Amino acid sequence: MAEPAAPRDTRRPLDERALERVQRRLSEAADAPWLHAEAARRMGERLGVIRKQPEVVLDWWARQGASAALLAAAYPRAHIVAVEARPAAAAPWWSPQRWRARETVAEAALVPGGAQLLWANMMLHWVHDPQALMRRWHDALAVDGFLMFSTLGPGTLEALDAIYRSAGWPRPLAPFVDMHDLGDMLVETGFADPVMDQEQITLTWADAGALLAELRTLGANVDPGRFAGLRTPRWRDRLLSALAAGAGPDGRPALRFELVYGHAFKPAPRPRVAGQTQIAVEDLRAMARAGRARR
Repeated sequence: MAEPAAPRDTRRPLDERALERVQRRLSEAADAPWLHAEAARRMGERLGVIRKQPEVVLDWWARQGASAALLAAAYPRAHIVAVEARPAAAAPWWSPQRWRARETVAEAALVPGGAQLLWANMMLHWVHDPQALMRRWHDALAVDGFLMFSTLGPGTLEALDAIYRSAGWPRPLAPFVDMHDLGDMLVETGFADPVMDQEQITLTWADAGALLAELRTLGANVDPGRFAGLRTPRWRDRLLSALAAGAGPDGRPALRFELVYGHAFKPAPRPRVAGQTQIAVEDLRAMARAGRARR
């Protein structure tokens, strides 16, 4: 009997210490980035695929997801729970507060199978192992529960990457996961009928300085091969000049982002097929007779 295939490694090559710092900074920011709110609005247009009204909605990493108002408007009767990796003061899952208002709950405090909708906006690209997170999503959902998420795809900031390559610099960002690979991970995790799609959105800024300032609100470079130390003012001026040189006829520098959307549902568990099956001798003889009769 052939040995079962070993599960593939879905971890991304990221600097985990740098990733931890970025996640903390984003979670503690006063406001979510504008791009996150725009992605939430666009993903909200896809809520029509969900026919059943959820009773419990999990808003995963809600602080940076910019989706609170959208979800409250879409599901006014649902209990919406903000889920954070490291909330400063999360109410326990069993707290009476959860029935009175939207509260914050730590991932570890979630009761398995307690939600009918899990919403994760613009956070999956800040995860070291996407499939491991998908398993947590699968556990958190009830049977027939629905998952909706958005993330950045590999078409993001290609022009910035080209500037770095042309200058001989290390990569400006860690590679993002392709939407087809994300769909495969969903299936391997146990989700059913995954649907993945993507779109490109181009942002422009008044100048290159404003561009860099907004990129910082979106995160930081966590690629293991990035520059090892701080850059000099001369290096920054060179980068600003390169960004300005790529501006359009209106003089505004631009960068393109790939937004990837995915949704799937959690099906009922399938019974496992036993590795060994017992069949009575009489049944085997009857099967053999039936086979000879068909010849």
